[in-house]
Amino acid sequence: MATCPATDEADHLPIIDSHIHLYAASHIPRLNWTADLPSDHVLNRQNSVDEYRTATTRHAKYLKGFVFLETDRKSGLADTEWNDPLNEVDFLIRTARGTPLDGEGHRAEDSNVVLGIVPWAPVPAGREALADYLHQVRQRAGDKWLLIKGFRYLVQDKPAGTMVDPKFIEDLTWLGDHDLTFDLGIDARQGGLHQLEEACEMMDRLYEGRNTLRIIINHLCKPNLRIPAQEVTRHPDFVHWAQCIQRMARHKYTYMKLSGMFSELPMQSSDNPTDVTALLQQTKPWVDRVFEEFGLSRIMFGSDWPVCNVGGPGTAKSWNHWYDLVNTILTSRDCSEEDRAQIWAGSAAKAYNIT
Repeated sequence: MATCPATDEADHLPIIDSHIHLYAASHIPRLNWTADLPSDHVLNRQNSVDEYRTATTRHAKYLKGFVFLETDRKSGLADTEWNDPLNEVDFLIRTARGTPLDGEGHRAEDSNVVLGIVPWAPVPAGREALADYLHQVRQRAGDKWLLIKGFRYLVQDKPAGTMVDPKFIEDLTWLGDHDLTFDLGIDARQGGLHQLEEACEMMDRLYEGRNTLRIIINHLCKPNLRIPAQEVTRHPDFVHWAQCIQRMARHKYTYMKLSGMFSELPMQSSDNPTDVTALLQQTKPWVDRVFEEFGLSRIMFGSDWPVCNVGGPGTAKSWNHWYDLVNTILTSRDCSEEDRAQIWAGSAAKAYNIT
């Protein structure tokens, strides 16, 4: 293993956090996934820019900003079910303009940290509905339209066959034709390994047509990181996942986010966080495969805040602990400063066209 430079030596590199979620306390009833959370759950509270700034204070000097990902508000494919995700667009546009409403958890001076917005979109609804929805997003975004980098339709909880539905692929093609990105969120551990196969088939069909849509894959596809480290490489879940990662990576317009692992790993204690060296060993087979297949120019840092607090060592430590783990990963791979710069910011800037 290469000698690890002190963390402070890495801190001078600019950081783009390519994956965060934001919501005010008043938004919580409109989120799909909060109904079953206990009242004291770490996500059942306001997680807006104020809280994000507190979590990232240690790296504030070099944190250029973030890309916001839709937060799975209540929605549907019919135009009568678009109100909540469109309200989320309004919330982010207010953040980017520095015009908060009372209690939203952001301030006028926060406008410059919004580097990109990836809202929800009704991707399987067909081109006409998708174009209608995007027209409404454009109207709401106004002078901030260029911050709308692409869209996400979370497929990890959708029925089998969603990603290979002709309308889904048709809508992805439409996004690519309009130079917009698509964030792909699947869950190999809880949703099933079939999601990996389906995603591969979707990409094969999409790119057969020479489309240039940039697909940004979230969280390593949420693999089963709880397999004991000594068993990983011969475990069928890993073998299947690795084959699909190779298949996804062969398409040159696909990117991978180095993100989302804390919620897939064993829970950590805020009093006694798991040492990053132990986390490195636990995640190494998975991370190695991603680096081997995607290469540095298509891997980007993302914190998955505030979801990193689920499984991470608490709201005060999780973002920094994730940063330290990524820094340790890059050190273990003997990455040059140029390589590190690519992971911390360069790949995200390229994928999302951030200037």
